[in-house]
Amino acid sequence: MNILVHAHSGLRYVVLALLIAAIGSAYSKWQQNDGNDNKLYSFALISAHIQLLIGLILYVMSPKVDFSMMADKLYRFYTVEHSLMMIVALVLITVGRVRSRKAVAGLKHRTILFYYGMALILILISIPWPFRNLGAGWF
Repeated sequence: MNILVHAHSGLRYVVLALLIAAIGSAYSKWQQNDGNDNKLYSFALISAHIQLLIGLILYVMSPKVDFSMMADKLYRFYTVEHSLMMIVALVLITVGRVRSRKAVAGLKHRTILFYYGMALILILISIPWPFRNLGAGWF
């Protein structure tokens, strides 16, 4: 269990870095009117899906997920808020990638920029940062 928690906590930085790099690349390619696809978009998608799989395993196994303790801020965050917002963010990443593949050359990178940007905002809001007092550290 402890290995999964550390893997999930550490992989968040990989996901964040890949999302930020993909958003920066999408903005750059959109401004240059570049029609070529970028593998970075797929790497961000894959890393987010791996993070989701680890998160789902933790969701089932974690003692912090308890529906009977919803009045407690910590349990409510891990049981509902964190999980739901991360799934919505992953759906945005997936939809953005699929729509960008089907989009014409001019809209491909703008689509990634919008969907990945919205997902990044949701992810940053729903990460249990240490300053939020939710029982999680930086790693």
